[in-house]
Amino acid sequence: MTPADTGASTVVDAPSAAPAVPDSVDPSDSRMTPGGPGYRRMSFALFLAGVATFALLYSTQALLPLISGDLGVTASDASWTVAAATGGLALFVLPMSALSERFGRRTVMTASLAVAVTVGLLVPFAPSLPALVALRAVQGAALAGLPASATAYLAEEVRPRALVTAIGLFVAGNSVGGMSGRVITGWVAQEWGWRVAVGVIGLVAVACAVAFRLLLPAPRHFTPGSLRPRVLVRTVRDHLANPLLRRLYAIGALFMTVFGGVYTVIGYRLTEAPFSLPQGLIGSIFLVYLVGTVSASTAGRLVGRLGRRGALYLGAGTTAAGLLLSLAPSLPLVLLGLVLITAGFFAGHAVASSAVGKTAQHGRAQASALYQSAYYVGSSAGSTVGAVAFHSGGWAGTVGVGVLAVLGVVVITVSGSLAARRAAGTPVRALSLPR
Repeated sequence: MTPADTGASTVVDAPSAAPAVPDSVDPSDSRMTPGGPGYRRMSFALFLAGVATFALLYSTQALLPLISGDLGVTASDASWTVAAATGGLALFVLPMSALSERFGRRTVMTASLAVAVTVGLLVPFAPSLPALVALRAVQGAALAGLPASATAYLAEEVRPRALVTAIGLFVAGNSVGGMSGRVITGWVAQEWGWRVAVGVIGLVAVACAVAFRLLLPAPRHFTPGSLRPRVLVRTVRDHLANPLLRRLYAIGALFMTVFGGVYTVIGYRLTEAPFSLPQGLIGSIFLVYLVGTVSASTAGRLVGRLGRRGALYLGAGTTAAGLLLSLAPSLPLVLLGLVLITAGFFAGHAVASSAVGKTAQHGRAQASALYQSAYYVGSSAGSTVGAVAFHSGGWAGTVGVGVLAVLGVVVITVSGSLAARRAAGTPVRALSLPR
């Protein structure tokens, strides 16, 4: 498989580029590896950071019907409590990554979590929708220090062959955070309202933030960079000029457009006929995030069997199948559709985000930040467009938006494969999945 197939570098994708000496016994590489010193502490710390990030970022998503009723706003208006948080993250992830290049990954991640959990404790007291949206935007901006810095930390501190697995565990923490946040808020809100529910999530995030700081090993391979704007602009320009990275950024954004739209709107669908579920049960629907935990953490093995291009095709196909299945007026089929959407999304995201860390040869935090920015722009777009489509065309409208985004993933992946074949002077034939 060629590097341009998915945006990964030659070192990542070509078996011939693997080092002759097995990674686990290379005496010259002091970076962490599974089973080695500090690896478990590091994995658990970043897992908890992922839990806190997604629990806070999407703390209002399962509560949108209750927020609509309490504040007297439409589904489209309430969806801004999600879009503002993800939009704030998308806007600030690049500046925060620049700070991490200068002051260190662990320092920036710690400060970001501290601010985010503080704002999280203020969210329940928002007196109106504009105030709630403003607080959520600040919270999202604070959380921007986590995703890119975590990916850069892993790229620097973990051996290359273990990187997909390590990032998969971080993404798995995202899925656990997203799931637990929605399940907890669903049942708490059913008894005590949405304000108490988001307050409980804030307290859970505080515990995760403290444990993260105590567990994460100090970086050993970080070299401080420059905060000069000219250096940052040049680094960003270099990354955006790389067609491999551009494809990965677009793929991340499109996958998240599907996911953001589906999970922003699903609560409204399930409160309506023929389902008419109570808030607690709607929150429990998000237990399907456990599927994402599994698919993200096994992304490394998936890439090993199918290659990155094959893994992306499988993720896109699984997501599309889930979207179409969710159209059925049957709760078991809708749940199965959500399982497939979640599995496909988290697998695709883990594959694409790990490829970014390996492709970038310099300015890894900026490369990861650009991916995260595109990813969360996709989330904001999915939340907003998905809600508008639901308002005008029902669930079928939201599914239509998702299917178009999945087709975009396939088109981008295929175009990368064709470009690689042309660059190599290989005749373009039917594209077979690499082994």
